[in-house]
Amino acid sequence: MKRPLILVCNDDGITAPGIRNLIEAVRDIGDVVVVAPDKPQSGMGHAITINSSLRCDPIKIDDGPQTEYACSGTPVDCVKLAVSYILPRKPDLIVSGINHGSNSSINVIYSGTMSAAVEGALENIPSIGFSLLDYAWEADFSKAKRWVRVISKMVLKHGLPKGICLNVNIPKVINGEDYRGVRICRQADAVWEEEIDVRTDPRGRKYFWLSGQFVNHDTGTDTDEYALKNYFISIVPINVDFTAYDQLKTMSKWNFEIHKTVPREV
Repeated sequence: MKRPLILVCNDDGITAPGIRNLIEAVRDIGDVVVVAPDKPQSGMGHAITINSSLRCDPIKIDDGPQTEYACSGTPVDCVKLAVSYILPRKPDLIVSGINHGSNSSINVIYSGTMSAAVEGALENIPSIGFSLLDYAWEADFSKAKRWVRVISKMVLKHGLPKGICLNVNIPKVINGEDYRGVRICRQADAVWEEEIDVRTDPRGRKYFWLSGQFVNHDTGTDTDEYALKNYFISIVPINVDFTAYDQLKTMSKWNFEIHKTVPREV
C-alpha cells in the first residue's frame, strides 16, 4: 500500500518554528510535501493572488526527507498550486500550521492558517488547521506535536465528510504541565472590538494602526474558548457551506415586491 501523501502549509512563513515542528510531527506517517509562503501571511484569510504573478521555488531548510517549496503567494495560493500543479496526485491529508497564536472562535474568519485547511475541504481533501496559543517565536511545541500526530492519524483513518475541515487549537504549555484532554466543540460567540489609532506622519498626512480587544460573549461550556481556558485541546468541525439553513423557511415568507419594467422598443 502507498504511504499517505501529506501536504503541509501555514501562514507564518516556511521558516517559522511552527511549521518546522508540524513537519517533524507528520513526516513519519506519510510522504510530506511542503508548499508554504516565503514570508509571513498572517490575517490574509482566504485571499488569492489574481493581479500579479506567483513564484514557487524548491527550497531546502533542514535535513528531513520532505520536499519543500517556498511560494510568493498566500496560504490559499499555496494549496491551489500544490494540488493543481506540484503534487503527483491529490493528497490524502492537508495540515496547516502550527500557527503561532490562537485561531479559535471568530479568528477562523481572518486566519490564513485555517483558510488553507478550508481550501483543502473545498477540494474534498481531509484538512486540519493547527494553532498553539503562544505568539512567541520561541514557543514550546514539544507537547503539541504529540497531539498533532494523534489527530492527523485519526483523520487519515476515518476521513472527513465533503466540505468539512477541522480547526484545532492547543493551549500554551505552562510549567511543563500536560493538557487535560481533547474536546469536540462549537465555535464561541466572540468578537474583536476594534480600535483605530489615528496618527499623523511628518508630512502632515494621516495614517492608521488597527488594533482591538478580543471579547468572548459566550458563557457556554461547550465552546472552544471554554475548552482552551480549562486547558483542553479544542477541535471545531468547520463547514465551507455558509448557508444559514434555519433562515431559509423564515425568509421564504417575506413579501418581496417585484417591480417589473417594460423594456423600451429599439
